[in-house]
Amino acid sequence: MIKLIMFDLDGTLVDSGLDLANALNHATVPFGYPELSVEQTKCLVGDGVNQLIEKAVGQGNNDVAAKVLQRFVEYYSRHLTDHTRPYPGVRETLAGLSGYKKAVVSNKMEAMSRKILDDLGLLVFFDLVLGSDSVEERKPSPMPLLRAMELLSVPPHEAVMVGDSSHDITAGRSAGSMTVAVSYGFRERSTLSNADHIIDSPAGLLPLVQRHGP
Repeated sequence: MIKLIMFDLDGTLVDSGLDLANALNHATVPFGYPELSVEQTKCLVGDGVNQLIEKAVGQGNNDVAAKVLQRFVEYYSRHLTDHTRPYPGVRETLAGLSGYKKAVVSNKMEAMSRKILDDLGLLVFFDLVLGSDSVEERKPSPMPLLRAMELLSVPPHEAVMVGDSSHDITAGRSAGSMTVAVSYGFRERSTLSNADHIIDSPAGLLPLVQRHGP
């Protein structure tokens, strides 16, 4: 019986690709790096901000990476929701899941995650928000999921992880929870085959979870 639904943020609840691309280009282009498209940026996202910058500037460029990171965080913090919007059907799906505990478990920093959810009117749907700086490890480690379950007093077999990347699926499986991959996010459907279920729209989550309670 499912009692807790844990969601990834970027590529699962919200389409943040353009704002991330704008922030990354603002940070990197002045240092001579080529401008990246939204699709190129989406391929780099998912491991947290430090890894995003490292992927963008290359390993070993520590001095440049530190300056790029500062520019990225300063800019992105001011432009979190210029273009970011919930995917169609997300708001209605969250409202339909009112009988379940819900958490956001993201590799984005917690304050940024909360601000995005609040700006878009989604924060009210969640009992808990955890970011990359909320726990000692990030997804694909199961640690943030296990922390969410601990804080919300739900055992792994009564929880489900919903996300758009292999990190989400690996974390969920390692935590002992059911996993649901979304095919409409930042990753190709072919990378999500390890999930217990794959849905093509947010609306697909509601009947799936209802079959498992509460």
